[in-house]
Amino acid sequence: MISAARDWLEARPGADYFILRSVIFLLTGIGVVMVMSSSMTWSVIEGSTVWGAAIRQGAMVVVGLVAFWIALRVKPQTVRRLAPWLLGLSIILLILVLIPGIGTGREEVGSQSWIVLGPVRLQPSEVAKVAIAVWGASYLSDKPTPRSFLSSHFTWFTVVSLFMFGLIFAEDDLGMAVAFAMVVVLTLLFAGVDFRWIVGAVIAGGLLLAGIFASGGFRSNRFHVYFDALFGHFDDTRGTAFQSYQGFLSLADGSATGVGLGQSRAKWFYLPEAKNDFIFAVIGEELGLWGGALVIVLFMLLGYFGLRTAMRAQNQFQSLMAATLTAGVVSQAFINIGYVIGLLPVTGIQLPMISAGGTSAIITLGSMGLLASVARHEPQAVSATQSYGRPLFDRIFFLPEPTVPTPAGQRTRRREAAPAPRSAGPRERFGEPVTGSVRRNRPHHDRRR
Repeated sequence: MISAARDWLEARPGADYFILRSVIFLLTGIGVVMVMSSSMTWSVIEGSTVWGAAIRQGAMVVVGLVAFWIALRVKPQTVRRLAPWLLGLSIILLILVLIPGIGTGREEVGSQSWIVLGPVRLQPSEVAKVAIAVWGASYLSDKPTPRSFLSSHFTWFTVVSLFMFGLIFAEDDLGMAVAFAMVVVLTLLFAGVDFRWIVGAVIAGGLLLAGIFASGGFRSNRFHVYFDALFGHFDDTRGTAFQSYQGFLSLADGSATGVGLGQSRAKWFYLPEAKNDFIFAVIGEELGLWGGALVIVLFMLLGYFGLRTAMRAQNQFQSLMAATLTAGVVSQAFINIGYVIGLLPVTGIQLPMISAGGTSAIITLGSMGLLASVARHEPQAVSATQSYGRPLFDRIFFLPEPTVPTPAGQRTRRREAAPAPRSAGPRERFGEPVTGSVRRNRPHHDRRR
């Protein structure tokens, strides 16, 4: 069965592009529906209508889909040229959000993570995750072997990443700092860094988490709740363990088939952040085990076909960018699912493309557009498009035909070559048929006629 599926994929050059689009749109659609279901009660208590949060999320998703479309239209080589500018913009935003009067959020959620521009709330750390992935792919690809530690491109990439990590950590947003660090580690891993760098990063991360655990406060309480849940008991279900406990109850209520879409009881002020960090608990309650399994399978498909796209990409830059963007989103999704079901400590990381959020929805869909663009520019997909025309999706949304960059020398040789006459026969236009060359090279006594 596996070999049959592999043969089916190999016979369809645009399969990665089609499946990635389908999975991304399915996850986004599930997100809009579940945000609408889980936010009705909280929208009313915040003074809006029952559809208030759903309408806002729908508007953000529309903007995100526009970003997805723009990313599909921009050529990968243009993205590479813009990568340093994107990195610089993200660093400026990370600095601005720390300035009192510009950054906000500390009074609301305990972290200074947003820049408010009228009705728009921008989260610079979301921009930074994509910026470091795109710039890292551009900076680390096609580099010669370094002569020394200081001249190593891995060293300077790590220095820039640590600076940005420090800015995010200064916001008191540990969840986003962890998500950013994972993107950095994945970029280094896919770029082929010495494995000792990865081990050192894991050890440093473990020491940081151990220090947070020992320092006390609400983050330390999250670790205590995690260990309590891991062993099957909660000490304070009305205090520190309230959110995790209510999430477990929601999943238990859903059983195999769920209580029905829109019928969640947890969203009636029992489960905090039902539309954000713990939306997977509402999915499990309303859609049951099968609904939760569907979301997990979709993220697994995103991971498989994203990495498959990376292996079939045109060049090292596109390959590294596709792998990092894929692994960053999928790993964030499984971290979120992991802490909702009790396998990991609560970190406050959202479920990509499903949780409610403004900047996260737009930036994530834009980054998935870059991933789909790499799939669209696979050499086999480009060849199929040039032979059979653009797929229906590309024609409907006015996407130009993808191309494979041609070396300058090869272009020159093609210009200098004399054009074939219009009246050229099949042999002059397409070359000698294979069967003809075989027959011509066959010994005379083997020829039948």
